[in-house]
Amino acid sequence: METDTLRAWLEVDYSLIPHNVKEIRRLMGSTPIMGIVKADSYGLGAVSCTKALQACGIHTFAVATIEEAIELRKAGIEDDILILGSTPEASFDKLAQYSLIQTILSLPYAKKMSAWGKEHGGTLRGHVKADTGMNRIGIQYQDDIKDYDAIKEAYELDNLKVEGIFSHFPVSDDLEEDSKAFTTHQMELFEELIARLKADGIDPGLRHIQNSYGILNYGDLGYDFCRPGLLYMGVTSDDAIPVVSDPDFKPIASLKAKVSMVKTIPAGATVSYGRHYQADSPRRIASLTIGYADGLPRACSNKNLEVLIRGHRVPLAGNICMDQCMADVTGYDDIEAGDIVTLIGTDGNETVTVDEISRKAGTINNETLTRFTKRVPRLDVSDRQ
Repeated sequence: METDTLRAWLEVDYSLIPHNVKEIRRLMGSTPIMGIVKADSYGLGAVSCTKALQACGIHTFAVATIEEAIELRKAGIEDDILILGSTPEASFDKLAQYSLIQTILSLPYAKKMSAWGKEHGGTLRGHVKADTGMNRIGIQYQDDIKDYDAIKEAYELDNLKVEGIFSHFPVSDDLEEDSKAFTTHQMELFEELIARLKADGIDPGLRHIQNSYGILNYGDLGYDFCRPGLLYMGVTSDDAIPVVSDPDFKPIASLKAKVSMVKTIPAGATVSYGRHYQADSPRRIASLTIGYADGLPRACSNKNLEVLIRGHRVPLAGNICMDQCMADVTGYDDIEAGDIVTLIGTDGNETVTVDEISRKAGTINNETLTRFTKRVPRLDVSDRQ
Protein backbone atom coordinates (compact mmCIF):
# COMPACT_ATOMS: atom_id res chain seq x y z
CA MET A 1 0.00 0.00 0.00
CA GLU A 2 1.45 3.34 -1.03
CA THR A 3 1.42 6.09 1.60
CA ASP A 4 0.35 8.64 -1.02
CA THR A 5 -3.25 7.61 -0.40
CA LEU A 6 -3.01 7.52 3.41
CA ARG A 7 -3.59 10.13 6.08
CA ALA A 8 -2.12 8.16 9.02
CA TRP A 9 -0.43 4.77 9.25
CA LEU A 10 1.77 2.46 11.33
CA GLU A 11 4.91 1.08 9.74
CA VAL A 12 5.88 -2.29 11.25
CA ASP A 13 9.25 -3.89 10.56
CA TYR A 14 8.72 -7.54 11.43
CA SER A 15 12.28 -8.32 10.31
CA LEU A 16 13.50 -6.81 13.62
CA ILE A 17 11.66 -9.43 15.69
CA PRO A 18 14.49 -12.02 15.41
CA HIS A 19 16.92 -9.52 16.93
CA ASN A 20 14.56 -8.87 19.86
CA VAL A 21 13.96 -12.59 20.36
CA LYS A 22 17.73 -13.11 20.45
CA GLU A 23 17.94 -10.50 23.21
CA ILE A 24 15.19 -12.25 25.20
CA ARG A 25 17.04 -15.54 24.86
CA ARG A 26 20.27 -13.89 25.97
CA LEU A 27 18.48 -12.87 29.18
CA MET A 28 16.57 -16.11 29.68
CA GLY A 29 19.14 -18.78 28.88
CA SER A 30 17.48 -22.14 28.40
CA THR A 31 13.89 -21.07 29.19
CA PRO A 32 11.67 -21.51 26.11
CA ILE A 33 9.47 -18.64 24.95
CA MET A 34 5.68 -18.54 24.80
CA GLY A 35 4.86 -15.68 22.46
CA ILE A 36 2.13 -13.40 23.80
CA VAL A 37 0.19 -12.19 20.77
CA LYS A 38 -3.02 -11.05 22.46
CA ALA A 39 -4.87 -7.90 21.44
CA ASP A 40 -3.66 -8.33 17.85
CA SER A 41 -0.09 -8.46 19.18
CA TYR A 42 -0.62 -5.21 21.05
CA GLY A 43 -2.02 -3.65 17.91
CA LEU A 44 0.86 -4.60 15.61
CA GLY A 45 -0.64 -7.61 13.83
CA ALA A 46 -1.04 -10.97 15.55
CA VAL A 47 -0.74 -13.14 12.45
CA SER A 48 2.36 -11.37 11.16
CA CYS A 49 4.02 -11.32 14.59
CA THR A 50 3.19 -14.98 15.19
CA LYS A 51 4.70 -16.04 11.89
CA ALA A 52 7.81 -13.98 12.59
CA LEU A 53 8.09 -15.67 16.00
CA GLN A 54 7.63 -19.09 14.42
CA ALA A 55 10.56 -18.34 12.14
CA CYS A 56 12.59 -17.78 15.33
CA GLY A 57 11.75 -21.28 16.56
CA ILE A 58 8.89 -20.30 18.88
CA HIS A 59 5.97 -22.70 18.72
CA THR A 60 3.72 -21.91 21.66
CA PHE A 61 1.56 -18.80 21.81
CA ALA A 62 -0.99 -17.12 24.05
CA VAL A 63 -3.93 -14.83 23.37
CA ALA A 64 -6.64 -13.24 25.51
CA THR A 65 -9.81 -14.49 23.80
CA ILE A 66 -11.07 -17.42 21.81
CA GLU A 67 -11.74 -15.13 18.85
CA GLU A 68 -8.05 -14.18 18.79
CA ALA A 69 -7.09 -17.86 18.87
CA ILE A 70 -9.42 -18.76 16.04
CA GLU A 71 -7.99 -15.94 13.93
CA LEU A 72 -4.55 -17.57 14.26
CA ARG A 73 -5.94 -21.01 13.43
CA LYS A 74 -7.63 -19.68 10.31
CA ALA A 75 -4.32 -18.09 9.30
CA GLY A 76 -2.69 -21.53 9.37
CA ILE A 77 -1.07 -21.39 12.82
CA GLU A 78 -1.12 -25.00 14.05
CA ASP A 79 1.04 -24.63 17.18
CA ASP A 80 -0.28 -24.70 20.74
CA ILE A 81 -2.34 -21.64 21.67
CA LEU A 82 -3.26 -20.82 25.26
CA ILE A 83 -6.25 -18.58 25.92
CA LEU A 84 -5.33 -16.43 28.93
CA GLY A 85 -8.83 -15.12 29.63
CA SER A 86 -12.27 -16.57 30.15
CA THR A 87 -14.07 -18.38 27.31
CA PRO A 88 -17.88 -18.52 27.57
CA GLU A 89 -19.31 -21.97 28.14
CA ALA A 90 -21.30 -21.56 24.91
CA SER A 91 -17.97 -21.51 23.03
CA PHE A 92 -16.46 -24.65 24.57
CA ASP A 93 -17.18 -26.46 21.32
CA LYS A 94 -14.72 -24.12 19.62
CA LEU A 95 -12.04 -25.07 22.16
CA ALA A 96 -12.39 -28.65 21.00
CA GLN A 97 -12.84 -27.85 17.31
CA TYR A 98 -9.65 -25.79 17.14
CA SER A 99 -7.64 -27.78 19.74
CA LEU A 100 -7.10 -24.76 21.97
CA ILE A 101 -5.77 -24.67 25.53
CA GLN A 102 -8.06 -22.85 27.95
CA THR A 103 -7.02 -21.17 31.18
CA ILE A 104 -8.73 -22.91 34.10
CA LEU A 105 -9.68 -19.90 36.17
CA SER A 106 -11.62 -21.59 38.99
CA LEU A 107 -12.77 -25.02 40.13
CA PRO A 108 -16.40 -24.39 39.09
CA TYR A 109 -15.09 -23.39 35.65
CA ALA A 110 -12.99 -26.55 35.50
CA LYS A 111 -16.07 -28.62 36.34
CA LYS A 112 -18.00 -26.97 33.52
CA MET A 113 -15.19 -27.85 31.11
CA SER A 114 -15.19 -31.44 32.36
CA ALA A 115 -18.98 -31.72 32.12
CA TRP A 116 -18.89 -30.39 28.55
CA GLY A 117 -16.26 -32.96 27.63
CA LYS A 118 -18.26 -35.80 29.17
CA GLU A 119 -21.48 -34.72 27.43
CA HIS A 120 -19.79 -34.45 24.05
CA GLY A 121 -17.51 -37.45 24.33
CA GLY A 122 -14.30 -35.51 24.25
CA THR A 123 -11.59 -33.92 26.35
CA LEU A 124 -10.83 -30.23 26.70
CA ARG A 125 -7.28 -28.98 27.26
CA GLY A 126 -6.28 -26.50 29.94
CA HIS A 127 -3.65 -24.83 32.09
CA VAL A 128 -4.53 -24.11 35.72
CA LYS A 129 -4.16 -20.47 36.72
CA ALA A 130 -2.82 -20.29 40.26
CA ASP A 131 -3.47 -16.91 41.86
CA THR A 132 -0.37 -16.19 43.95
CA GLY A 133 -1.14 -12.52 44.45
CA MET A 134 -2.52 -10.85 41.32
CA ASN A 135 -6.09 -11.38 42.57
CA ARG A 136 -7.58 -11.28 39.11
CA ILE A 137 -8.59 -14.72 37.84
CA GLY A 138 -7.23 -18.03 39.08
CA ILE A 139 -7.54 -20.42 42.02
CA GLN A 140 -6.10 -18.77 45.11
CA TYR A 141 -2.82 -20.02 46.49
CA GLN A 142 -1.62 -17.30 48.86
CA ASP A 143 -0.61 -17.11 52.49
CA ASP A 144 -4.13 -16.49 53.80
CA ILE A 145 -6.00 -18.69 51.31
CA LYS A 146 -4.33 -21.79 49.91
CA ASP A 147 -7.07 -23.56 47.98
CA TYR A 148 -4.87 -26.52 47.18
CA ASP A 149 -7.73 -29.03 47.22
CA ALA A 150 -9.49 -27.11 44.43
CA ILE A 151 -6.34 -27.11 42.28
CA LYS A 152 -5.79 -30.81 42.95
CA GLU A 153 -9.40 -31.61 42.08
CA ALA A 154 -9.12 -29.71 38.80
CA TYR A 155 -6.23 -31.94 37.79
CA GLU A 156 -8.24 -35.06 38.65
CA LEU A 157 -11.43 -34.24 36.72
CA ASP A 158 -12.46 -36.53 33.89
CA ASN A 159 -12.64 -35.20 30.34
CA LEU A 160 -10.28 -32.35 31.25
CA LYS A 161 -6.63 -32.63 30.32
CA VAL A 162 -4.62 -30.27 32.50
CA GLU A 163 -1.37 -29.74 30.63
CA GLY A 164 0.20 -27.02 32.74
CA ILE A 165 0.03 -24.52 35.56
CA PHE A 166 0.93 -20.84 35.68
CA SER A 167 0.75 -17.65 37.68
CA HIS A 168 1.38 -13.96 37.07
CA PHE A 169 3.50 -11.15 38.54
CA PRO A 170 1.77 -7.82 39.31
CA VAL A 171 4.91 -5.91 40.43
CA SER A 172 7.88 -7.52 38.69
CA ASP A 173 8.51 -4.11 37.11
CA ASP A 174 9.15 -2.51 40.50
CA LEU A 175 12.64 -2.81 42.04
CA GLU A 176 11.65 -1.38 45.42
CA GLU A 177 12.38 -3.87 48.20
CA ASP A 178 8.73 -4.41 49.13
CA SER A 179 7.80 -5.26 45.54
CA LYS A 180 10.84 -7.48 45.07
CA ALA A 181 9.92 -9.35 48.24
CA PHE A 182 6.33 -9.74 47.01
CA THR A 183 7.48 -11.15 43.66
CA THR A 184 10.00 -13.48 45.29
CA HIS A 185 7.31 -14.76 47.63
CA GLN A 186 5.05 -15.45 44.64
CA MET A 187 7.79 -17.70 43.27
CA GLU A 188 8.02 -19.46 46.63
CA LEU A 189 4.28 -20.06 46.70
CA PHE A 190 4.35 -21.32 43.11
CA GLU A 191 7.19 -23.72 43.93
CA GLU A 192 5.41 -24.92 47.06
CA LEU A 193 2.25 -25.60 45.06
CA ILE A 194 4.13 -27.53 42.40
CA ALA A 195 5.92 -29.59 45.08
CA ARG A 196 2.60 -30.47 46.73
CA LEU A 197 1.15 -31.65 43.43
CA LYS A 198 4.17 -33.81 42.75
CA ALA A 199 4.05 -35.23 46.28
CA ASP A 200 0.46 -36.31 45.58
CA GLY A 201 1.55 -38.05 42.39
CA ILE A 202 0.21 -35.36 40.06
CA ASP A 203 2.29 -34.18 37.14
CA PRO A 204 1.85 -30.36 37.18
CA GLY A 205 2.73 -30.19 33.49
CA LEU A 206 4.21 -27.09 31.87
CA ARG A 207 5.10 -24.34 34.37
CA HIS A 208 5.27 -20.63 33.59
CA ILE A 209 5.11 -17.41 35.60
CA GLN A 210 7.40 -14.79 34.04
CA ASN A 211 5.93 -11.87 32.11
CA SER A 212 8.07 -9.25 30.35
CA TYR A 213 9.37 -7.55 33.48
CA GLY A 214 9.78 -10.94 35.11
CA ILE A 215 12.17 -11.65 32.25
CA LEU A 216 13.99 -8.32 32.49
CA ASN A 217 14.46 -8.39 36.26
CA TYR A 218 14.62 -12.05 37.29
CA GLY A 219 16.33 -13.90 34.44
CA ASP A 220 16.23 -17.64 33.87
CA LEU A 221 14.23 -19.26 36.69
CA GLY A 222 14.22 -22.67 35.05
CA TYR A 223 10.55 -22.90 34.13
CA ASP A 224 9.09 -24.42 30.98
CA PHE A 225 8.16 -21.06 29.44
CA CYS A 226 8.57 -17.33 29.83
CA ARG A 227 5.88 -15.03 28.42
CA PRO A 228 7.21 -11.93 26.63
CA GLY A 229 4.76 -9.59 24.95
CA LEU A 230 6.04 -6.11 24.17
CA LEU A 231 9.67 -7.22 24.39
CA TYR A 232 9.77 -8.92 21.00
CA MET A 233 8.35 -5.67 19.58
CA GLY A 234 11.41 -3.90 20.93
CA VAL A 235 9.80 -1.84 23.68
CA THR A 236 8.93 -2.11 27.36
CA SER A 237 5.91 -0.67 29.11
CA ASP A 238 7.89 2.48 29.91
CA ASP A 239 11.54 3.10 29.14
CA ALA A 240 11.81 5.25 32.27
CA ILE A 241 11.25 2.19 34.48
CA PRO A 242 14.67 0.85 35.54
CA VAL A 243 15.50 -2.82 35.01
CA VAL A 244 18.40 -4.92 36.23
CA SER A 245 19.28 -6.27 32.77
CA ASP A 246 20.71 -4.52 29.73
CA PRO A 247 18.55 -5.45 26.72
CA ASP A 248 19.34 -4.06 23.29
CA PHE A 249 15.85 -4.02 21.81
CA LYS A 250 14.91 -2.46 18.49
CA PRO A 251 11.37 -1.02 18.20
CA ILE A 252 9.48 -2.50 15.26
CA ALA A 253 6.76 0.17 14.90
CA SER A 254 6.67 3.76 13.64
CA LEU A 255 3.60 6.01 13.50
CA LYS A 256 3.25 8.47 10.63
CA ALA A 257 0.77 11.10 9.41
CA LYS A 258 0.88 14.11 7.10
CA VAL A 259 0.80 17.87 7.16
CA SER A 260 -2.46 18.95 5.51
CA MET A 261 -1.78 22.71 5.56
CA VAL A 262 0.35 25.41 7.18
CA LYS A 263 -0.88 28.86 8.15
CA THR A 264 0.46 31.87 10.02
CA ILE A 265 -1.57 33.21 12.92
CA PRO A 266 -1.11 36.59 14.62
CA ALA A 267 -0.15 37.23 18.22
CA GLY A 268 -3.12 36.64 20.49
CA ALA A 269 -4.81 34.08 18.20
CA THR A 270 -5.80 30.74 19.71
CA VAL A 271 -5.66 27.20 18.35
CA SER A 272 -8.19 24.33 18.62
CA TYR A 273 -11.06 23.56 20.97
CA GLY A 274 -10.96 25.25 24.34
CA ARG A 275 -8.55 27.92 23.08
CA HIS A 276 -5.87 26.58 25.45
CA TYR A 277 -3.03 27.52 23.11
CA GLN A 278 -2.59 31.25 22.54
CA ALA A 279 0.11 32.67 20.30
CA ASP A 280 2.44 35.11 22.09
CA SER A 281 3.77 36.27 18.72
CA PRO A 282 3.03 35.47 15.06
CA ARG A 283 3.28 31.67 14.76
CA ARG A 284 3.28 29.12 11.93
CA ILE A 285 0.76 26.36 12.67
CA ALA A 286 0.70 23.06 10.78
CA SER A 287 -2.43 20.93 10.75
CA LEU A 288 -1.75 17.17 10.98
CA THR A 289 -3.91 14.32 9.69
CA ILE A 290 -4.22 12.31 12.90
CA GLY A 291 -6.38 12.62 16.00
CA TYR A 292 -7.75 10.77 18.96
CA ALA A 293 -10.11 8.66 16.81
CA ASP A 294 -6.93 7.23 15.27
CA GLY A 295 -5.54 6.46 18.72
CA LEU A 296 -3.44 9.53 19.50
CA PRO A 297 -4.53 10.20 23.11
CA ARG A 298 -6.38 13.44 23.68
CA ALA A 299 -4.76 13.40 27.11
CA CYS A 300 -1.51 14.45 25.39
CA SER A 301 -3.00 17.84 24.57
CA ASN A 302 -1.17 20.93 25.82
CA LYS A 303 1.68 18.91 27.31
CA ASN A 304 4.42 19.81 24.84
CA LEU A 305 4.29 16.47 23.03
CA GLU A 306 6.76 16.72 20.17
CA VAL A 307 6.62 15.19 16.68
CA LEU A 308 9.11 15.19 13.81
CA ILE A 309 8.63 16.95 10.48
CA ARG A 310 11.55 17.09 8.03
CA GLY A 311 13.79 16.06 10.91
CA HIS A 312 12.67 19.00 13.03
CA ARG A 313 11.31 18.36 16.53
CA VAL A 314 8.16 20.48 16.92
CA PRO A 315 5.48 20.62 19.67
CA LEU A 316 1.78 20.01 19.27
CA ALA A 317 -0.33 23.11 19.81
CA GLY A 318 -3.76 23.10 21.47
CA ASN A 319 -6.20 20.28 22.02
CA ILE A 320 -5.90 17.14 19.92
CA CYS A 321 -9.12 16.80 17.88
CA MET A 322 -10.92 13.63 16.84
CA ASP A 323 -9.36 13.49 13.37
CA GLN A 324 -6.64 16.16 13.39
CA CYS A 325 -4.17 17.97 15.57
CA MET A 326 -1.91 20.98 15.15
CA ALA A 327 1.78 21.65 15.64
CA ASP A 328 3.72 24.87 16.11
CA VAL A 329 6.34 24.88 13.32
CA THR A 330 7.49 28.47 13.76
CA GLY A 331 11.06 28.94 12.55
CA TYR A 332 10.95 26.06 10.07
CA ASP A 333 10.03 27.61 6.75
CA ASP A 334 10.75 24.35 4.89
CA ILE A 335 7.73 22.60 6.42
CA GLU A 336 4.77 22.52 4.04
CA ALA A 337 1.58 20.66 3.16
CA GLY A 338 2.20 17.05 2.16
CA ASP A 339 5.18 16.54 4.47
CA ILE A 340 5.29 13.31 6.46
CA VAL A 341 4.94 13.65 10.22
CA THR A 342 6.64 11.11 12.49
CA LEU A 343 4.88 10.65 15.83
CA ILE A 344 6.77 7.45 16.71
CA GLY A 345 10.07 6.66 15.03
CA THR A 346 13.08 8.34 13.49
CA ASP A 347 13.37 11.18 10.99
CA GLY A 348 16.87 12.37 10.19
CA ASN A 349 18.91 12.58 13.36
CA GLU A 350 15.90 12.80 15.66
CA THR A 351 13.81 10.05 17.27
CA VAL A 352 10.49 10.19 19.10
CA THR A 353 9.41 7.13 21.06
CA VAL A 354 6.07 5.65 21.93
CA ASP A 355 7.11 6.20 25.55
CA GLU A 356 6.85 9.96 25.04
CA ILE A 357 3.20 9.64 24.01
CA SER A 358 2.45 7.26 26.88
CA ARG A 359 4.01 9.46 29.54
CA LYS A 360 2.19 12.57 28.30
CA ALA A 361 -1.06 10.58 28.37
CA GLY A 362 -0.34 9.18 31.83
CA THR A 363 -0.37 5.57 30.69
CA ILE A 364 1.93 2.77 29.50
CA ASN A 365 3.00 1.61 26.06
CA ASN A 366 0.78 -1.49 26.33
CA GLU A 367 -2.28 0.76 26.18
CA THR A 368 -0.89 3.27 23.70
CA LEU A 369 -0.09 0.65 21.06
CA THR A 370 -3.39 -1.19 21.43
CA ARG A 371 -5.48 1.97 21.03
CA PHE A 372 -4.49 2.72 17.42
CA THR A 373 -7.71 2.10 15.54
CA LYS A 374 -8.53 0.20 12.37
CA ARG A 375 -8.45 3.34 10.26
CA VAL A 376 -4.68 3.43 10.83
CA PRO A 377 -3.35 0.79 8.38
CA ARG A 378 -0.45 -1.40 9.49
CA LEU A 379 2.18 -1.44 6.73
CA ASP A 380 4.77 -4.21 6.63
CA VAL A 381 8.07 -2.47 5.88
CA SER A 382 10.27 -5.52 6.48
CA ASP A 383 11.43 -5.55 2.86
CA ARG A 384 12.50 -1.91 2.83
CA GLN A 385 15.93 -2.45 4.36
